Amino acid sequence: MNYVDYIVIVSYIIGFLLLGRLFKDNKDSKDYFLGGKSFSWFPLSLSTIATQLSAISFISAPAFVGMKKNGGMMWLTYEFAVPLAMLFLMVFLIPPMYKAGIVSVYAYLEKRFSTSTRVLLSGVFQISRAFATAVMVYTVALILTSVMDIPMWQTILIIGLVTLIYSYQGGMKAVVYGDMIQMIILFGGIVICLIAGLNHIGGWGEFTANLDRSRLDAVNFDSMGLQKGDEFGFWPMLIGGFFLYASYYGTDQSQVQRLFSAQDMGTVKKTLLFNGLLRFPITFVYCAMGLVIGTLAITQTGFMQSIPADKPDLMIPIFIRDYLPHGVIGILMVAIFSAAMSSLSSAINSLSAATVEDFFNRDNSLPNDRYMSYSKYAALFWGSLCIILAFFVGDIADTVIEAINKIGSIFYGPILATFIAAIAVKRVNAIGANVGIIAGVLVNIYLWRFVPEVFWFWWNAVGAVVTLTVGLLVSLIVNQPSKGEESTLEKTWNVDWQKAIILILFFIAIIIISINVPNIF
Repeated sequence: MNYVDYIVIVSYIIGFLLLGRLFKDNKDSKDYFLGGKSFSWFPLSLSTIATQLSAISFISAPAFVGMKKNGGMMWLTYEFAVPLAMLFLMVFLIPPMYKAGIVSVYAYLEKRFSTSTRVLLSGVFQISRAFATAVMVYTVALILTSVMDIPMWQTILIIGLVTLIYSYQGGMKAVVYGDMIQMIILFGGIVICLIAGLNHIGGWGEFTANLDRSRLDAVNFDSMGLQKGDEFGFWPMLIGGFFLYASYYGTDQSQVQRLFSAQDMGTVKKTLLFNGLLRFPITFVYCAMGLVIGTLAITQTGFMQSIPADKPDLMIPIFIRDYLPHGVIGILMVAIFSAAMSSLSSAINSLSAATVEDFFNRDNSLPNDRYMSYSKYAALFWGSLCIILAFFVGDIADTVIEAINKIGSIFYGPILATFIAAIAVKRVNAIGANVGIIAGVLVNIYLWRFVPEVFWFWWNAVGAVVTLTVGLLVSLIVNQPSKGEESTLEKTWNVDWQKAIILILFFIAIIIISINVPNIF
């Protein structure tokens, strides 16, 4: 890197600090946490996808496809369940919660069950999200430090403090519009790497001639994820993935808060539709980028030797450093910074919203000035905590990333089942819901500790089924009085058949495309 690259990075940082200033005038909670419910589907969709297309995805996924042992295009199977999950959210889960006019998604559980249910799940979200975000910041900083002349601690502070400042000032508006800009930069970075990689190989013909074709198999209908090392099978990725994505996009505060920020329910549906349609093409492009740059490493021994054998994730950053011109290097470093900042800004805003709403303002009694003060203090607290934690995860980061994915799957199924019960199973009461959550989580922990041959994607489905079953049985035994009209099944089934058909056809299309990956390349 030279002064041109640093000018690009510094300009980007200054721009985002100004973004926070631009949106600093937030009048109340609806402004700070929901952007005044002013967002259309386009910025909300890009913001949602930007958070998912994290720096880890930009760096690790291409390395998995093109470099890691036993890797390849089976990464595409992570996307199979997304269109079906978006359809489920659009038709069933989101409409009643949006109609409730809440800021924290966990407030819906108190309306239906009890304060304890709300506080329990909100607490789980806050702890796990803060820790996962800290690991993400550390991992990105570690990778950037490997290819830039900036010490580790400075990289963490740059990512953390810039994101904290603009998130603190601008609230949800700064987060969403910042994510939209970062998404455009990040996807542009992916395309630049793809084209530059092909150019250095010598064109498409040289790429396909030297490609490791064993990496092209994407779909495995034989694997059920019930044996040690037996992963990425069609059925566990589809069924487990459905429960995972329905829970993440429909019950995780960091994602649902964006949907609550939409202008109206029609905007929510368009956002979900767009997210269901756009994720797979983006994933396909960065997987193709991984194939191209992995093939470049095969054809150029100097490049291969520069990638540490135990750190294949450095493939993309080293390629950027060694094969791209100055100025473009700065833009691509900005792309990695963008992805990290997008995930961190979303975490800060959603963590502060959950803290204030679920612990300080459950009865909606806080005066507006105190509410805004608490919100700013909460944002400052969580942003600072994520930065501080990033300094302490250290060399265990790789293990922690894998562990966090598993921890998420321990909780996602039970949490989703609790919301399903709240909306559709009126016989489930508060005691049954709480016992069901505990049972579902304990069963998943048992699978993790004592049945390692079960692929962790299955935990999302198993936890949901156990939670619903136990919750209903306990509720039938313990006849607790309901909380009144909130416990009745809401009539929210309003299927937009045009969007439903589009998502179903797209689901079929991505399966066909994935099966035919060897023919495409």
